[in-house]
Amino acid sequence: MRKTFLICPISLFICLVCVWLVGCTSVPGIAELNQRAEILAKPADLRRGQVSTDSFLLTHFSRISRPDRPLTIYIEGDGFAWRTRSQPSADPTPHKPQALALASVDPAANVVYLARPCQFTPMHANPRCLVTYWTGKRFAEEVVQAMNQAVHHFARLVPGQPIHLVGFSGGAAIAALIAARRQDVSSFRSVAGNLDIVGFNQLHRVTPMPESLNAIDVAPRLASLPQIHFYGSNDRIVPANIPQSFAQATAGHCAQVIAVTGMSHNGDWAKRWPALLAQPARC
Repeated sequence: MRKTFLICPISLFICLVCVWLVGCTSVPGIAELNQRAEILAKPADLRRGQVSTDSFLLTHFSRISRPDRPLTIYIEGDGFAWRTRSQPSADPTPHKPQALALASVDPAANVVYLARPCQFTPMHANPRCLVTYWTGKRFAEEVVQAMNQAVHHFARLVPGQPIHLVGFSGGAAIAALIAARRQDVSSFRSVAGNLDIVGFNQLHRVTPMPESLNAIDVAPRLASLPQIHFYGSNDRIVPANIPQSFAQATAGHCAQVIAVTGMSHNGDWAKRWPALLAQPARC
């Protein structure tokens, strides 16, 4: 018999909480979630906008104040992908946008937050936003292409400058897949990153994702890229072995794996981020 939680993705924590409460009875609407994001972004002068790609219209919050300085791009996690253990959500917009919170405390001159496809963006503006793009196909080739096109859009605003990628949870997988395709990425940092979807799905006994790309498969191509993978010591969603396996798969000496004591998957990473970001990614 198939277990009812077999198709629950990276947002397992949210999913299980919903089940424990016998279903999420109150889900905030997109208007409220957008307002929350605006409140979080405004003090950091991160301004909302959209980037059109071949497949999706992507929402971003950005601050580009010095075109002669490096660019740091934050990529959001999987968001609110599942309403219950067996019911996908109607909208994957995150209720707690961790990557946006990280971006909001980054003092760099050029900071961009990229939401994933279908997050923070009206569904009517995204005709390709089928539920599969926040469930089994959330790391599909067309998703990675769209996110990379958005990175290219911002790279053109800071011509010739290095790019630093930061990904939270499933956003770390997207960041790794993008880094493997570009020559202008100077560092990669993951935060509670799901960098091996096969290992993750086996660990949690969830359904395989054959239509998605697996970040760990491109790890050897990042052997010479300075990178740091932060994981929470209390994280039961993405435990230490996931980033450790990715770092080992790079077969190089440029990947650091660092535990953040007392941190859970959905803990207050932004509070610790300034100190974590100050740690140099060296090779």
